[in-house]
Amino acid sequence: MSGSVQTVRLVPGEVDLAALRRVYQGGVTLTLDEGAYQAILRAQQTVDDIVASGNVVYGINTGFGKLAQTQIPASRLAELQRNLVLSHSVGLGELLPDNVTRLVMATKIISLARGHSGIRLALIEALLTLFNAGVMPCIPEKGSVGASGDLAPLAHLSLMLLGEGEVRVNGVQMPAREGLTFAGLTPFVLGPKEGLALLNGTQVSTALALRGLFEAENVLVAGLVAGALSLEAIKGSLKPFDARIHQARGQRGQIAVAAAVQTLVEGSEILGSHAHCGRVQDPYSVRCVPQVMGACLDNLTHAARVLQIEANAASDNPLVFSDSGDVISGGNFHAEPVAFAADIIALAVAEVGAISERRMALLLDTGLSGLPPFLVRDGGVNSGFMIAQVTAAALASENKSLAHPGSVDSLPTSANQEDHVSMATYAARRLGGMCFNTAAVVGIEAMAAAQGIEFHRPLQSSALLEQEIARIRQQVDFLEEDRLLAPDIDAMRLWASRSDWPDFLTALLPSQQPHSTGE
Repeated sequence: MSGSVQTVRLVPGEVDLAALRRVYQGGVTLTLDEGAYQAILRAQQTVDDIVASGNVVYGINTGFGKLAQTQIPASRLAELQRNLVLSHSVGLGELLPDNVTRLVMATKIISLARGHSGIRLALIEALLTLFNAGVMPCIPEKGSVGASGDLAPLAHLSLMLLGEGEVRVNGVQMPAREGLTFAGLTPFVLGPKEGLALLNGTQVSTALALRGLFEAENVLVAGLVAGALSLEAIKGSLKPFDARIHQARGQRGQIAVAAAVQTLVEGSEILGSHAHCGRVQDPYSVRCVPQVMGACLDNLTHAARVLQIEANAASDNPLVFSDSGDVISGGNFHAEPVAFAADIIALAVAEVGAISERRMALLLDTGLSGLPPFLVRDGGVNSGFMIAQVTAAALASENKSLAHPGSVDSLPTSANQEDHVSMATYAARRLGGMCFNTAAVVGIEAMAAAQGIEFHRPLQSSALLEQEIARIRQQVDFLEEDRLLAPDIDAMRLWASRSDWPDFLTALLPSQQPHSTGE
């Protein structure tokens, strides 16, 4: 992103993935659409009316979970909400990074601003103020089962509003009270239902899944570019990318990926040099790029649709319906949709890495690739890319284990009141490590494929692929003889993790297709 700060306008219920991607990348401030104010104020008034009436309503003047039958007197409601936040702040582990925390805060604001939570507008405005001041709550990554909402991590977010816990400002950790002062705020005393509204919800699992989606999109595109480079390096056939094949099947992702590869290699001298060689059938890792990567794209597109809905959802409990004055207890905090979406993303990420590793192995096999063994001229004395492929294999194999679905797991909590949970938070959190692994695998393949293409000089690849080769060469040199490759591999991991790909490639991605929201 550029150094300028953009403003993202949040219209609750209508925020698109392009806006959320900008929040994730940083360099933005948030504003709340004024059209949301009336619904927020009406829901708060509904809660105030219930308290004044003395009627017993879950979440407003009762205990929580298994203690829902315990009525709490009006004089202790503020104590109830404070204790709720403190008792639920039980997270452990590394802190969520700022890019994920920004998404947590943004989606929490969106959810609360739907007008079904019954909290004060001032609390929502405080979250906006803190976000725009760069004050990020310190949220441990572990401790949520993704069922009664992301209770523990959202409690750590809520601590900040009480002046408790820790925050980060520009990467510097400090007590929350100092962070509030930095933003021009003072600690809040929570009113009826406010602590519960802050703690219930799927915002942490959704933010982690969105992080996984955005990073998966990056490595998917990198995998397409790396695959096209490998196609050129082995002088593979372009016939399997003929649009008629893919139209005959009809899978949308497959059709789009085949067309993208055609565009990537258009104008290649290497391609023209073997037009009549009679080569028909390359190994599946090259020939079936449209079928495999297209299926991955379709899965990401489905997951993106689910996550966009969830990012806009009212997912706390109970929900306030001001038109009728009803406060209804349900289960919107159950993150099963997010868990399934995260598992689908995990499958796609694992497959992008798996097929990339197979192309990497193909490049090193002189019998199949026609290239020097292990892509180095003086083999024997030099091992070339031999062990880089071992690293790729290790990471691809690790992703196989990580791809095991989180959504099929469940352990009951709260004395069996909460007897089925989603495990969405773990399912989404593990996507970060999987995307790291796949970016490294794809980066290794791209580095090896660029090496293979160099053996075909003076022939040139397409203009688009030559641009990528030049970009790769800015990061890593041609491997003339063995050298320390670990820094090169990490540089190529960053190459595969980037988001600034050619427009025709980013146009494939669901989060790069804005609809109407965001400025």
